[in-house]
Amino acid sequence: MNLEAILSGFRARRALVVGDICLDRWCRYDPALAERSRETGIPRIAVVGGELTPGAGGTVANNLVALGTGEVAVLGVLGDDGHGWELRRALTARGIGHELCFAHADFATFTYTKLLNVSTNQEEDQPRVDFVNTKPLPADAEGQLVGRLEEAAPSFDVILVSDQAETGAGGVITAAVREALGRIAAQEPEKVIWVDSRLRPEHFRGVILKPNEDEAKAACERAGVDGFAALRELTGSRLLLVTHGARGVMLVGADGAEEWVATVAVEKPVDICGAGDSFSAGAAVAYSITREAAAAAQFGNLVASITIMKKGTGTASPEELRAAYARWAK
Repeated sequence: MNLEAILSGFRARRALVVGDICLDRWCRYDPALAERSRETGIPRIAVVGGELTPGAGGTVANNLVALGTGEVAVLGVLGDDGHGWELRRALTARGIGHELCFAHADFATFTYTKLLNVSTNQEEDQPRVDFVNTKPLPADAEGQLVGRLEEAAPSFDVILVSDQAETGAGGVITAAVREALGRIAAQEPEKVIWVDSRLRPEHFRGVILKPNEDEAKAACERAGVDGFAALRELTGSRLLLVTHGARGVMLVGADGAEEWVATVAVEKPVDICGAGDSFSAGAAVAYSITREAAAAAQFGNLVASITIMKKGTGTASPEELRAAYARWAK
């Protein structure tokens, strides 16, 4: 892997993140202030501070910006609500273009509220409060999303798809959006279309797929196929990357051949939340630069080895990557 060539290539790339663009609300609460409500007698969770960051597809975009990508934009549906306003502000603060996003009155902004204990500094020791959609994306919103995707696609070198909704309905990446992505992939075979789907990787066609091991096995079971090579053949994926956490990544090429790419060993990771998103951000753009799957996976592994040593959904800078690569090369 030529690290400097990859890093310099990021500046010339334009990347679009499509899908579930969420708001992460990191709320720090003080258990010492948990006095009971006078009306209900239930102890309150007293939030005393916090931070708002883009989540899900927004985490991918955060990582793209940190890596020095020339242009980063997101495309998704937001709610006509306060969380949507906060998400736009968080995206703007990080230099992420959100002009392609639009609000819809019958849609709620995906929002994850994570409660952090200030006395112990422990991550999420209370149940998370999530704002999710359980109804299908409104037809007019779906049509607008597909139209914006097809119009914007020619302007970007890399399209990363974040399909994180874990409900049967309510996600942004619908069948119509998947079909549009397939058409774009067929029309522009050199464009990198990189898909990370938690529950539906088997339904995409002609794109690059990056599930983790559990997601890939579940997809094989749902699709009734035996093994990752069969999943790649079913989907017509140009490349299938199956991440295995600390063990590395299994690459399955168009010919069905498998190649193992070991990850960078990290002792006692601080927080693995968002590791897959940081891997995708690094590996997808690296692949667009090198067209070498193994080099892209190595770069993605290197990015993730840095972000998992930070609390929350961290990012990796070029300087951190150079230092980590120097240690790894030894």
